[in-house]
Amino acid sequence: MPGKPITDQQRRTYMNQRKNRTQETSAARAGISERTARRIEKGESGAPRQARHWRTRSDPLEEVWSEVIEPLLANEPGLKPITLLEHLEATQPDIDWRPCRRTLERRVRRWRAEQGPEQPVMFPQHHDPGRMGLSDFTDASDLDVRVAGSPLPHRLYHFTLACSRWQHAEVVLGGESFVALAEGLQNALWALGGAPEIHRTDSLSAAYRNLNTETAEDLTARYHDLCRDYGMSPSRNNRGEGHENGAVESAHGHLKTALSQALLLRGSRDFEDLAAYRRFVAELVGRRNARRRAELDAELQYLQPLPERRTDAFEEVVVTVTSSSAFTLRRVFYTVPSRLIGHRLKVRLFDDRLECFLGTQHLLTLERSRSDSSGRRCHVIDYRHIIHSLKRKPMALANLSYRDALLPGDSWRRTWDALVATADMATACKTMVGLLALAHEQACERALDAILQQCLDDAQVPDLSALQARFTPASGPPPGVDVELPAASVYDHLLPTQGAWA
Repeated sequence: MPGKPITDQQRRTYMNQRKNRTQETSAARAGISERTARRIEKGESGAPRQARHWRTRSDPLEEVWSEVIEPLLANEPGLKPITLLEHLEATQPDIDWRPCRRTLERRVRRWRAEQGPEQPVMFPQHHDPGRMGLSDFTDASDLDVRVAGSPLPHRLYHFTLACSRWQHAEVVLGGESFVALAEGLQNALWALGGAPEIHRTDSLSAAYRNLNTETAEDLTARYHDLCRDYGMSPSRNNRGEGHENGAVESAHGHLKTALSQALLLRGSRDFEDLAAYRRFVAELVGRRNARRRAELDAELQYLQPLPERRTDAFEEVVVTVTSSSAFTLRRVFYTVPSRLIGHRLKVRLFDDRLECFLGTQHLLTLERSRSDSSGRRCHVIDYRHIIHSLKRKPMALANLSYRDALLPGDSWRRTWDALVATADMATACKTMVGLLALAHEQACERALDAILQQCLDDAQVPDLSALQARFTPASGPPPGVDVELPAASVYDHLLPTQGAWA
């Protein structure tokens, strides 16, 4: 329109259109004349307009900004705009403050930029090769992984080299213990083939006593010995300053995002057993490390050599096997073979298992469990350890304190409930003990589990006699074997020269 100045938007539109279109078409699309278009291209489109310095409407916060909001911000700079808005609504309910929200947010942001407190500054770091490795734990329960149909609450131990970003991760079932730290760190170093000069963690209670601010006196002896064996200097960030461990802290999110995406691609979060899930994590980390092969090769030459052997990564305690054919360790009740009753066992506690020794002889390995948050005692029961005695006293099953833990699966526990509901207690105990004995003696627990599940689906109770006949091999005399001995003369043709012996 003649006499009306063009806007900045029209000028931008024309210049964008002019890249691919004629001057006439571009001017039409921008809503300007061809003469104005020629002036724009010559740089004669007029002097830029001066910035407006007056308001087009009244300031809705004029009466409360300096008297109410600014004093609150000066006293507590961390107050959020929405909190200030709710405060205005509570103190002055006769005014509708909601339309002022965006204005208040912009005003608070500008106040913080002009008058707010100084903020912490992040300093980019340069990491020399072979200089530093970092360890940390991260909660991975939000991955919703299931093992054998049950949720798996767990953490990930995470190690990374600060320079090449090579990583190692493994599943941890317990807390951030020294055992988990020592085992995970050594697995990482031996997979890497060398050790960095400095090993850095946050304020892990597994590594530091956390009793005072002097880290030199705060170091636990076991962690100090572990670092010394690998020639590493222990280090940690200041308490509450997780960003100082940023080389591994930032990698947590990337690792868990990669695991979550891999689980989505897999189509299932359920794994047959813990070993399958651990292989899944190891394979994913291995693929991610393959992309850093060049950086790692450059850093490997700066790493320190490993010691001749690994350091012990377990705790060791001594327990006594009671007449219950079990021992209690850290509020968990473990059964063992009854032949060990009365013996003192040396138990090595790893993160996921217990290794039991009689003297120096390794006897068995037990799955490790932990008591729940309420502190109640848990049970790790293997019915094979006690079934021989239970067969002689089947009624002991009726009031056995760990009966639910004794039965090897959910279908067995539901079968027990069905037996109790349809038969007397003596019959129920005899049937269930007979099923357990059959599973042990004939090694058919999985087959029996499927049969019990089918009986539950059909609203029936299992027939112990029929199952014993089905799984117990028929007894009878051994088959006859006729052995016919050949004559010695048939071997003569094997002699090199038959006539030499004449």
